[in-house]
Amino acid sequence: MKDNIAKISRWVLYLLLALSVISGVVFYLFYDSGRALTVLLEDLNNQYLIEFLYWGAILLALTIIVTIISPIYGFIINPKNLGMLFISLGVAAVIVVIAYMLADNTVTEVQSVKYGLSEAGSKRVGVGLYTTYIAFGLAILALLYSSVVRIFK
Repeated sequence: MKDNIAKISRWVLYLLLALSVISGVVFYLFYDSGRALTVLLEDLNNQYLIEFLYWGAILLALTIIVTIISPIYGFIINPKNLGMLFISLGVAAVIVVIAYMLADNTVTEVQSVKYGLSEAGSKRVGVGLYTTYIAFGLAILALLYSSVVRIFK
């Protein structure tokens, strides 16, 4: 059954790739992107641009659907992985809590006036940045650990 799903998925992906290439070629052949940015922004009702943006929205929707359905299907097929999901969610929650504790909520006058940034917004930005830094650091450590373990095996 897994082989059938893999074959179907492969052909669906080939079809989406082909449709994306056709959409991109049509867009770049018929939509004049050599114009100034102000003229391009005024031309938002161009049929080729609209078709290209709709295709991008369709691909985004398909990606979201597959991203949600794929893990659910995986847990139905192999329920033992549910424990690993809870461990992963717990680790992610700990990382976000650590990032929240590290984040600062100070806002300069320039940030407040020019960008409209509030203290709460500054805290959220800090949490996002620290979460990214911690996840990147953990990924590098995992990569180094797996490389060192592989050398000694």
